[in-house]
Amino acid sequence: MSKNYWLLKSEPNTWSWDDQVKKKIDMWDGVRNYQARNNLMKMKKKDLCFFYHSISEKSIVGIVEVIKEHYPDPTDKKNKFVVVDVKAIKKLKHPVSLEEIKNNKKLKNIALIKQSRLSVMPLSKPEWNEILKISNN
Repeated sequence: MSKNYWLLKSEPNTWSWDDQVKKKIDMWDGVRNYQARNNLMKMKKKDLCFFYHSISEKSIVGIVEVIKEHYPDPTDKKNKFVVVDVKAIKKLKHPVSLEEIKNNKKLKNIALIKQSRLSVMPLSKPEWNEILKISNN
């Protein structure tokens, strides 16, 4: 079974990497965009996701793993949206900034650049590996 890779965006003042690490496992809730919801619904157990701090920092700071596939978002009164449960795996050696991503030709087609408002987006394995490589430099 092939693993999928994702990027999850969070506003650090709402839910930060440190919050995720403290809690270890938590649901990824509050998604109110249909495309992002559809991406959550495609996630499978063991898929890996980059944890991206949006707004102020604009950088990928850590990796979480999907440990429970989608179920109804308890914060959504209309019952249209879903959550997944994720577990903090590790902090990146060096955060990878949006600037670094934009300046890397191998990452020119990722949704983070093409659809900057999307909060849950797929990544290809080569894109995932390239971001890891940048982080390790």
